[in-house]
Amino acid sequence: MSYIKKYQFWMQQQNLDPTLLAELIRLDEKEIQEVFHSDLTFGTGGLRGLMGAGTNRVNVYTIRKATLGFARYIKRAKLTGGVAISYDNRHHSKQFAKEAAMVLAAEGIASYVFDELRPTPMLSFAVRHFHCAGGIMITASHNPKEYNGYKVYDPTGSQVNLVTAEHIIRFIDLVDNPFEIDVVDNDLIHTIDANFDEIYLHHVEKIALNPKTPKIKIVYSPLHGTGGTVIPKLLKKVGYELYPYEPQMIIDPNFSHTKSSNPEEKDAYIETIKYAKEVGADLILVTDPDADRLGVAVKHQGEYHLLSGNQTAAVELYYILAELRKQGKLTPEGMIYKTIVTTDLIDQIAKAFDVEVTSTLTGFKFIGEKAEQNLKKHPYIFGCEESYGSLISDFVRDKDAVQAVFMLAEIANTLSYYKKTLVDYLHNIYQIYGYFYEYTKSITLPGLEGLQKISIIMNHFRLNPPIVEGKALLKYDDLSKGYTYQNGRAQKIDLPLSDVLKYYYEDQTWIVLRPSGTEPKIKIYFQTAGKTMEDAKHVIDRLVDKLTETISRL
Repeated sequence: MSYIKKYQFWMQQQNLDPTLLAELIRLDEKEIQEVFHSDLTFGTGGLRGLMGAGTNRVNVYTIRKATLGFARYIKRAKLTGGVAISYDNRHHSKQFAKEAAMVLAAEGIASYVFDELRPTPMLSFAVRHFHCAGGIMITASHNPKEYNGYKVYDPTGSQVNLVTAEHIIRFIDLVDNPFEIDVVDNDLIHTIDANFDEIYLHHVEKIALNPKTPKIKIVYSPLHGTGGTVIPKLLKKVGYELYPYEPQMIIDPNFSHTKSSNPEEKDAYIETIKYAKEVGADLILVTDPDADRLGVAVKHQGEYHLLSGNQTAAVELYYILAELRKQGKLTPEGMIYKTIVTTDLIDQIAKAFDVEVTSTLTGFKFIGEKAEQNLKKHPYIFGCEESYGSLISDFVRDKDAVQAVFMLAEIANTLSYYKKTLVDYLHNIYQIYGYFYEYTKSITLPGLEGLQKISIIMNHFRLNPPIVEGKALLKYDDLSKGYTYQNGRAQKIDLPLSDVLKYYYEDQTWIVLRPSGTEPKIKIYFQTAGKTMEDAKHVIDRLVDKLTETISRL
């Protein structure tokens, strides 16, 4: 069906939501094409997109259609146990969660719905705790306020893998008319209340490795999102002197008191740094709206220093491995997981502790899938990705900022007994393993023109590998074909096919080009290692400028 026919079909619906109808009436020809040219599809994080009218937008009808497809998959796969459902602070999130539950109920499938917003990792835990057939999380993670999304989980509590997603998509595609989907509100819809918090937090507390009496001051912000429902009471319970930044503790879909809802961006810390200076805090912890990512700022020599996701992961891993070895609990069969765009410092640390690392595609669902596959032979130790996500204990099967908050607080507190900070700790790691520097360049290219531009960029570099001055190209991976190429020879890679290019150079330098699975962006990841951080940063800065200039000419 053409985009015009789709538009006309929507306009003919007598019971169309009045707000969406008004929006459709205002659209011009180009906008109609934008919102109807395709249907929302599963990326690395499920469905995610701008809210609004149309098949390419997140709205009550696309939510119902996705849920009906998921329900029919569950029934065809003969899965039992119902579906756990949670949601974040965004516009319509609670409504979308209820709509999903009512579609499931109409299909005879029970659901367990949080009565108030709760973090994504709690949804993953609820799937496992209630022995569910799967889970649904209504969230757009750290995206701007105009976005919402729909993550689907399997019975292990992990986001569904590519094969399962394809099955679900086929069932979704078979739904011809999203306006004729039955919804019912009945006793198949169960409520998860606040008492469940203590069950989850009890497991979080068990990740402590070497707790000492708290003596540090912590400023915390959930950036108006879900972390505020559980993280403050966790930190206060164990005795930390906690200063929640109250303006951002408010549940607010408009993110009124922060310039960014993304802890990867400096703007997310502007207000909490001001507040931390007022109260003399040692540590600032900021979780994204669905509380699966953690941002960290550390007071060091009188100033607050932001840690990157790669740096935070390296600190967590080194501390965990050192403590486990000290306590005689580190087994060589254990496994560490990271994505292919995460720092190789993780590999260096793991190698020093004689522990194996498995690398996956970008997206924590790939880590969850591998962890499940390897569990019998390789006990889970740690998983991380560069985009500020980690998982310490796999009672959850998705990245978990609540666990990360708890562990980073312990590490910072332990270091304070030796008058050291997380920055000191990180520098010590660099001195042992080398000065690794990583940078991610995101280029936003919205709409159909953006998709075409992204394709042009990927095709260009597929034929013309980037040149890094003074560093020879050693090999490259083209994951769209599933091969790595070295010295004119091709070798199969044991990773799912994906539109990703990775180029490896001398001095542990690499470049990855990857269209985002959840946003209208192409992401370019860089890494190198140098004798000093300044040397490493200089290499990457020049490389970023050169690639940016090349892309601007395409």
